[in-house]
Amino acid sequence: MKLIAKKSRLEGTVLVPASKSHTIRAVAIASLADGASLIRNPLDSSDTLAAVSCYRALGAEIDISDPERWKVVGTAGHVAIPDETIDVHNSGTTLRIALGSAALAPPGRSITFTGDEQIRSRPVGPLLDSLNELGATCTSLSNNGKAPVQVTGKLTGGRTTIAASTSQYLSSLLLAAPLAPKDTEIAVTMLNEPGYVQMTLDWLDRQRIEYENREMRTFNVKGNQSYKAYEGTIGGDFSSATFFLCAAALVGDEVTLLGLDLTDSQPDKAVVEYLQAMGADIRIAADSIAVKASSLHGTEIDMNKTPDALPAMAVVGAFAAGTTKLLNVPQARSKETDRIKCMAEELKKMYVRVEELPDGLIVHGSKPKPAELHGWGDHRIVMALSLGALVLDEPSVIDTAEAMKVTFPQFAQLMRSLGADMELVS
Repeated sequence: MKLIAKKSRLEGTVLVPASKSHTIRAVAIASLADGASLIRNPLDSSDTLAAVSCYRALGAEIDISDPERWKVVGTAGHVAIPDETIDVHNSGTTLRIALGSAALAPPGRSITFTGDEQIRSRPVGPLLDSLNELGATCTSLSNNGKAPVQVTGKLTGGRTTIAASTSQYLSSLLLAAPLAPKDTEIAVTMLNEPGYVQMTLDWLDRQRIEYENREMRTFNVKGNQSYKAYEGTIGGDFSSATFFLCAAALVGDEVTLLGLDLTDSQPDKAVVEYLQAMGADIRIAADSIAVKASSLHGTEIDMNKTPDALPAMAVVGAFAAGTTKLLNVPQARSKETDRIKCMAEELKKMYVRVEELPDGLIVHGSKPKPAELHGWGDHRIVMALSLGALVLDEPSVIDTAEAMKVTFPQFAQLMRSLGADMELVS
């Protein structure tokens, strides 16, 4: 599928879809809880549906017949053993969080996970090592530290040390450790994207889980705890909002975003600050964020906490005066794709001057031109490249646009509601 985007002006109001990261955490905790939970306003996307399918296989009863209210009857921490391999499709968040959950299986009982080609190229070795140190037996079946993975119970607790090149490793351990019979100590030697760990801790706090957090360097989690059934509402996704914020900063007469909570720990809310540093006209109210296009200038941004925003910010940098440096984000090379390499290649097709660094990009303000672009089967790259097309006199075409269904199946529809000349074609 291809996404064709043409020069446009944007104006209007948009309700930002629910957070993928919160939805998956909500499904995981409800599935491990004792009793029936109600998740209001969940995100319905390929990634979140992969989480639903996964936790059903682990024994939870999940009813998603009402898209506004998902009902989950949890397992009280007693993980079922599915007959078939669990396929997480393209959801790295689901895989990593579920590996910790699966480690709660009874002693000697095994659960196997796999995913699509992208998932099978993404590392999980450090997480497997930590789960092994805490009592489980986890094996990469290809002996390369990647899926497919077999997890054999049982997680018992103890002490482990982990270098969390992705925050998902640490989140997986923190979600599973309270259900282990013994206390757990986690020493963190390196942590990227700490905001996503804070999201996980916020969920633990709401569940009244007992733990100690020493500056994100050491965690002590009391064992033999439990999750309780709950009712909760999922807020808007700042990772999805990034595309509206950046589009409006480039071609917005005035775009107002609703459904976002700036007190939420989602790290991608920092995109508002990034754009403000580049000169964007942004007004923040109690219940909305309004953005107008303005003259933008380059800046230097430490993007370690927001790797998902790298593709969109690279496109904004191409249209800003001067030089934009997107730095300290090496983990962007281990997402669905190597986003540093892929964005550099696609921006060069648009005649943008861009330098690829080991841990980021240097983007020089240029005069981009329309192009036939490759989306790399990466939802965030496809959506980011479409933003540049809204500025240019002639259309651009981005392939592999079907990837948007992973987190944001309504992207083109919502952009059109604001006036974007954008269409999906087979």
